[in-house]
Amino acid sequence: MMNDILKQLAACSEENNYSVYRIAALDGDTEETTQIDLRQMNACMNSYSVAKAYTMTAIGMLVDDGVLDLEEKITDILDGEYTAVGDERWHQVTVDMTLTHKIGLPKNFLDIDAKDSLGFGTDYLSYTFGQQMECDPGTEYVYTDAAYYILARIVERRAGESLDNFLWKRLFAPLAFREVAWSHCPMGHVLGATGLYIRTDDMVKLGAVYMNGGKWKGQSIVSEQWVKTALERRYELKPTGFGSSYGKGGMLGQMLLIVPDKRLVVGWHGCGVKAEELTKLASL
Repeated sequence: MMNDILKQLAACSEENNYSVYRIAALDGDTEETTQIDLRQMNACMNSYSVAKAYTMTAIGMLVDDGVLDLEEKITDILDGEYTAVGDERWHQVTVDMTLTHKIGLPKNFLDIDAKDSLGFGTDYLSYTFGQQMECDPGTEYVYTDAAYYILARIVERRAGESLDNFLWKRLFAPLAFREVAWSHCPMGHVLGATGLYIRTDDMVKLGAVYMNGGKWKGQSIVSEQWVKTALERRYELKPTGFGSSYGKGGMLGQMLLIVPDKRLVVGWHGCGVKAEELTKLASL
């Protein structure tokens, strides 16, 4: 079945002139993956904002461990890590607000992929906390990379190690990822929001964890409660509008797509791909 789905997606991509490089599918019952290459590309590719689903998962692990609470204030957690707040409302922002992009910043603030990062200086956290808010925290959804950079720093603070090192132990190694590289800010902290270079057939494994109640091959990766919370609160993994499917996309058309009623996870890397149209065309 997976081969048929991959061929179907590949045909849709070619017919519509989408620059899909590589597609992988995972059977939710066997947790086995199949992959097809449409172009000659590097083994690991930038997943852009699909990275946020991985950062969100690390937060869930810390919540499961009892060392982090979703209602904690982010300035309390990161006390001493930044210079000063530019708006006193920063002290109202919780972890939950940050996960849901309701921290009050302008749209696309700290957009590392689309803006000249030299304008951010070297201390991204102080640059972010030094900003004035455009709305009260918790009131409006405004998508930013800043939210997930903050979350990456929270993981580092509470885990006692960098986000990527933490996930190597808790996610990447248990799920048998072969290669992972994650971009860092000038001060050496993982970006969290983007810059995650992974193989496509490894990327889809995270989808299986959420589809299977937090488990991978019978091993608990995150709790079933975290899966329920993440999906209910729409922490990055959101409905696509097609059947029961939900997932996370990235800039230029990267996609992690979970289709529970077909017990299927699909992912692809590419450039200029309209993920929602490819999903619809492939009847997923």
